[in-house]
Amino acid sequence: MNKIRVLIAKPGLDGHDRGALVISQALRDHGMEVIYTGLRQSPLQIVQAAIQEDVDVIGLSSLSGAHRTLFPKVVELLEEKGAGDIPVIGGGVIPSEDISFLIDSGVKKVFTSGASTEALALYIKELIHPGKSTYDPPSKIAHIGIAVQSLDQTLPFYMDTLGLSLEKVEEVTSEEVKVAFLKVGETRIELLEPLASTSPIAKFIENKGEGVHHIAFEIDRIEDRLAKMKAEGIQLINEEPKEGANNSQVAFVHPTSAHGVLVELCEEGK
Repeated sequence: MNKIRVLIAKPGLDGHDRGALVISQALRDHGMEVIYTGLRQSPLQIVQAAIQEDVDVIGLSSLSGAHRTLFPKVVELLEEKGAGDIPVIGGGVIPSEDISFLIDSGVKKVFTSGASTEALALYIKELIHPGKSTYDPPSKIAHIGIAVQSLDQTLPFYMDTLGLSLEKVEEVTSEEVKVAFLKVGETRIELLEPLASTSPIAKFIENKGEGVHHIAFEIDRIEDRLAKMKAEGIQLINEEPKEGANNSQVAFVHPTSAHGVLVELCEEGK
């Protein structure tokens, strides 16, 4: 298999290229050939270099705030030159409110300043050579877990006041917790009562009190996803899935990698 060829470019008047150089070296460490065009390149120069070098992907870095103009211009010129099949990836200091605009303008993916070079490299590999590590986004929010001291004391609010229907109550021995399932549209509320002082839910309540404990996303191929997350440097509480409620397979992502939120990945039981 030929090496992936990546063009890294700094469009416009942005005079800072430390980040672009770090990215270039990281991609080389992943076995890619990287062509760095240097500072202050026009969109036309970037497109001409990409075609001349026969690259597989273009990575644009911008810290100057001109990304809304320059990134779409590169995409437009690629189309004009008959090279619209070369995907364009953006990065740098990109405000979150600009991401959807850039995607709609033809930029394939935007990596903000907090993204890891591992995630970027893996994305490029899968973009150019799609394989088993390509995944659809989570299909829905599987449930929201709420830690409570007592199901008996909590259920009246959700059932009588809010009018939710109780599906069932189940004990999950692996987590030392009793779970009440309440249906809300396509998702659920899970009320979590600890069964022992050693339960993670008991420790959560002791430290933070009752309240939202985690959010769970419904996914497929959980084992493969966990392996990919680990390769990207995501901190996992569970590197292998374990049995959860409803005969599901679950794993938790550490809040430090999810910006303070405990995220559960949930693959429904077959």
